Amino acid sequence: MAEAKGLKKAVKLKTNLAQFLGETALPRTEITQKLWAYIKENKLQTKTENGKPENAGKYIVADSKLLPIFKLTKSTSKSGKLTDLTHLKEGQTIDMMQMAAVVGANID
Repeated sequence: MAEAKGLKKAVKLKTNLAQFLGETALPRTEITQKLWAYIKENKLQTKTENGKPENAGKYIVADSKLLPIFKLTKSTSKSGKLTDLTHLKEGQTIDMMQMAAVVGANID
């Protein structure tokens, strides 16, 4: 069988994400799927920035389990956009488009 490459290649998870997912290495695609499954299961989406969870919308509400994972995120995209979630507090939101940065900040 061929070795997995790109997004399907398993990557090592940093401690907080590894504890959250119960795994030490996963492909990026599975990391994202598992995070979204948790978000949807716990109705942590909202239509407004820093709004109350309403199980729909483009914002993700940081609960006590997601917060340590989100707070590791401080990166600059190729286009120069800074994503800095290091000062995020429980109940605040992130835009769903920041999930790639969150995953990237939580792998080695």
